[in-house]
Amino acid sequence: MDIKDAITMFDALSNETRLRTFRILVEAGTSGLPAGTLSQQLAIPHNTMSFHLNHLTNAKIVNSRKEGRSVIYSTNFESVRTLIQFMIEDCCRSDVVNIRQDEKKGCSIIQLFDCFKDDKNDN
Repeated sequence: MDIKDAITMFDALSNETRLRTFRILVEAGTSGLPAGTLSQQLAIPHNTMSFHLNHLTNAKIVNSRKEGRSVIYSTNFESVRTLIQFMIEDCCRSDVVNIRQDEKKGCSIIQLFDCFKDDKNDN
C-alpha cells in the first residue's frame, strides 16, 4: 500500500460519524446496509449521511452497489485488510506483532506480543 493511500484512509476514519458508520458496516458484513438505514441508525440527515458515505467510498473503505432504488454500502474488507497489513509490516517490529495465515479457517491472524512491559515494575 502506498503511504498516501493509507493517509487518505486514516483521514476518512478520523471523523466520528464516518468511524461509527464504518463500525456499523463491519458488523453488517458483506451484505451491507442501505444508506437510509445507516442514516436512521446514526440519527443524521440523509444528505449528511451521503456526504460521509462518499468520503468513505472515495477512500476505498466502503463499496456501494445499486439494488432497485436503494444504494447499499458495505465494507471493502480487502482494502481494510491491506491497511492493517501496511500498519503492521511497515510500522511495527516483528518482535512486537506478527501476521500469519490460518489455512484451516482461511484467514489472517494478527498476533500482538506483550513486549512493552515496564521492566522496572516486573519484580
